[in-house]
Amino acid sequence: MIRTMLRTRVRPGCEQAVESAWRAQAGQVGQLAGNLAWQLLRDAHDPRSFVVVAEWDDESALRDYEDGPVAARFADAVRPLREASGADSYRVMRGAAPNHPAADHWDGAGSRICVDVEVTVPVARRAEFAGGYAQVLSRMAGVPGYLREDLLCEPGTDVFHIVAEWDSEAQFFQWIGNPAHAQEEAGPIAPFLLDFRRRMFHLATGPENGLAERSPSRFTPGTGREPRTGKEIDVNSTTDVLIVGAGPTGLTAAVELARRGIRCQVAEKLATPPAQADKAIGVHCRTMEIWEDQGIVRDAMDAGIWLTGQMVFVNGKETYRGSWELPELPYAHLGLPQYETERLLTGRLATLGVVPERGAELVAFSQDDDGVLATLDLAGGGRQTVRAKYLVGCDGAHSKVRELLGLTFTGGLGKFPQLFMLGDVDVDWVMPEGHLLRFMHETDGRMDNMLVCVPLRGESRYRLATMAPPRFFAQTGGRDAPPGFSEELAEPTLADVQAALNQLAPPGTRASNLRWSSVFRISHGIVDRYREGRVFVAGDAAHLHPPAGGQGMNTGIQDAWNLAWKLALAVRGMATPGLLDSYETERRPEGEEIVGRAVRMAFTDELDREDLKRQFLQEMSMLLSYSASPLVGQSVTTPEALRDGPRPGDRAPDVGGLYRRGVGHLLRLRDLTRGTRYTLLVYADRTASEAAVIAVEKLCADVRQQAFGEIDVYLLLDADARVPWMLDPPVIRDDSGEFRTAYGVDGTALYLIRPDGHVGFRSQPIDADALRANLQLTFGSAR
Repeated sequence: MIRTMLRTRVRPGCEQAVESAWRAQAGQVGQLAGNLAWQLLRDAHDPRSFVVVAEWDDESALRDYEDGPVAARFADAVRPLREASGADSYRVMRGAAPNHPAADHWDGAGSRICVDVEVTVPVARRAEFAGGYAQVLSRMAGVPGYLREDLLCEPGTDVFHIVAEWDSEAQFFQWIGNPAHAQEEAGPIAPFLLDFRRRMFHLATGPENGLAERSPSRFTPGTGREPRTGKEIDVNSTTDVLIVGAGPTGLTAAVELARRGIRCQVAEKLATPPAQADKAIGVHCRTMEIWEDQGIVRDAMDAGIWLTGQMVFVNGKETYRGSWELPELPYAHLGLPQYETERLLTGRLATLGVVPERGAELVAFSQDDDGVLATLDLAGGGRQTVRAKYLVGCDGAHSKVRELLGLTFTGGLGKFPQLFMLGDVDVDWVMPEGHLLRFMHETDGRMDNMLVCVPLRGESRYRLATMAPPRFFAQTGGRDAPPGFSEELAEPTLADVQAALNQLAPPGTRASNLRWSSVFRISHGIVDRYREGRVFVAGDAAHLHPPAGGQGMNTGIQDAWNLAWKLALAVRGMATPGLLDSYETERRPEGEEIVGRAVRMAFTDELDREDLKRQFLQEMSMLLSYSASPLVGQSVTTPEALRDGPRPGDRAPDVGGLYRRGVGHLLRLRDLTRGTRYTLLVYADRTASEAAVIAVEKLCADVRQQAFGEIDVYLLLDADARVPWMLDPPVIRDDSGEFRTAYGVDGTALYLIRPDGHVGFRSQPIDADALRANLQLTFGSAR
C-alpha cells in the first residue's frame, strides 16, 4: 500500500473553497481503481494549511491517478486558491493496507518512518487537549530519533491526527517500549490516548526505496518520462511554465503569468544580478503603460530620469535638436539602466511569490505532447530536472534555448565589422539636461566614427558608446569579440574615452570617474520561427539588432506581454489550439521591422527628416498594431463607421472624462481596462433604441460565459443618453465626450479590448453574433 500526503497553504478567505474543491472530486477519486482512501486534513495550528492524504493499492494505481483527469481537475481548482508565496510539500510512503498485512514487512526498516496517531477530542475538551499537546511537543524535542510532527484535524469532526516523523522504526519502538519514557513525554495527553488508532508508514524518499517522490497533479516535485526514450527519470520540480532567463523579457513573462495564478519557474545562469549600465537605458512610452498595469511605473519614475530630447552633431556642427516631450503621450521617454529595470521587475515578481533561481543554467530539454522536460546545471555543482507544460527562452543574445531548438536566422546572422566600446563616465560640458546626444564624424560624406551619449541619473553622468580603439580589433585578429561584454578583452581606459571625446565632442569636453567600460560587437538578425511545439523564444533570443534607442529591451518586453496572457489561457485549458500560434504571427513581423529599422539607423544622423514626430511615436511603440492578426476583426455597415477610431489590432488609446456613479472623481479608460482580462466596451448615445440598450444585459451574460469569466463588460453612455435601469453591466458615462471622439462611435457600437491593451474586435452597430465568433478565436472548451 502507498500513502501520499500533499500539504499546501491557501490565501486568506479561500479555506471553504478548498474544502468544496476536495468534496467535488472525492466521489470520483473513490471510484478509481486501487484507491483505498482520499482524505482532507487541516493544520490545527494554521487553519490556512491543508493536507490531502491519499492511499493506493500500489504504485501503478497512484501513477494512473497522478496522470489522469481527476488529479488535473483538482489541481486546477486549487491552484488559484494557493498562497502565491507558499511552497507545497509532498511525501510518499509505504505502509500496510487493511487487506495487505504483508506490507507491514516491506523491506524499509532502515528508512525514516511516519506515525499517524488518530485520536478523538470533543469540542468541550479542546482547550485541555491544546494545553497538554503543547507540553508534549516541548518534551519530545529531546527524544533520540524523533524529528518533527504535525497536528491535523478532519474538518467538521472531533478527529485529530498526530503525524510524527522518526529517523527509524527501531528508534520509535525503542521509545514506546519504555513505558516510563512514553508516559513522561506523552503524559499530558494520556487521557486522550485511551482509545486511539495508530498506523506506521515508511517514507519513500528516492529510488533506493523503490519509489521516487513524484508529482501529485502538477503541484510538486516527482518523476517524469524522458519524452524521446520513454525512460522514467527523477524530476526535482514541476511547474506550468519554465522561463529561461531573468532579464526584462523573462521577468515580464513571469510577472504576467504569476498575476494570472500560473505557476512559473525562472532559471537564470548568472549567479548575481547585473550592476552596471551596459545594456538598455531607454524605456519607451508603451513600456511605461505596461509598467503602470503591472504596478511598478511609479518606482521606475522615481529611479530614472526623463529623456527630454535629442541633439545630433556632424563634424562638430549641430544639425538637429528636437524635443521628446509630446503632450499627447501618457508618459515621456524614461532613462533607466537595465539593471534597475531588472531590480524593479524582480521585486514585483517577489510580491507574487516567485523568486528567480540564479546560478541555474539550462543544458538540455526535450518535449512531448504533454510538456517539456528540462535539465539545469546549478552553480553549486548539482543538477535539477524540471517538468513544465511550456518553456519560454528569454536567455538573450547567446540563447541556449535557440541553440537547442536549432533555430536559424533568416538570411543569416549579420555582424557589423566595427568593434565598439561602452563606458559609464562623468562628462564636463555644457549641454541641455536630459538630451540624448549623437556625435558623428564624416569623411567625404561617409561616417567613420560616432559617439552616442545617454544621460544617467546623477550629476554629469552619461553612458557613452563609440568605436573601440584599433588595438582591440587587432587583439581579436579581425574575428568576433568574445560573447557578450567579455572579460577576455582588456577594458578601455579613461584615456580611450577622452580620445573619443577629443575627436567628436565640443572642444574642452573632459571625462572623469570611469565606473566601468567594455568592448562589444553588434550582431543583427531574426530567427526563422518563434515557436517549436511547447517551446517559445522571446526578446534577444529571437531577434538581435543595434542598441539604438533601447529597442531590444522594449521589444522583448512587448514579446513577453503578448505571449504571457495567451500562455495563461492555454495552461488553464481555456484557449483554442491556434491561440499560441498567434504569438509568432503577431510578434515576428514587428521584430523584422525593428531589426531593419535599427540597422538602417545605426550609422545615420536621422532616418526620416520629413516626419520626425511619427518616427518618435514609432520608436516609442505607440503605433504598434496587430492589424494583420487572424485574432482581430470588425463588423461595420458602412466604410465611414468607426473610421476615426482605433482599428482592430491597434493599441487602444486611453481617454479621460468618464463618470461612474458613486465615484467622487472622473475615471480614465485605463481604470476600466487595466488588469489581466478582456474588456468589452459597449457604447450607446441618445439615438440608441431602448431595446438595443436592454439587450446589452443578455450580451454581457453570454460573453462572460463564453470567455469563462475572463472578461469585464461596461456600458458606456453618451452624456445626454438616458440611463437605463439595469443591474448588469456597470454603466459609465462619457461625460466629456472624449471616448466618443477618440473611438469614433455614434448610435450603438462596441470595442473588445484584449488583455494586452490592443483592440481585438469592434462593431457599429452592435453585432453580437460577430463578437461571439471573434471570441471563439481565443476561447476553446475549458477542461
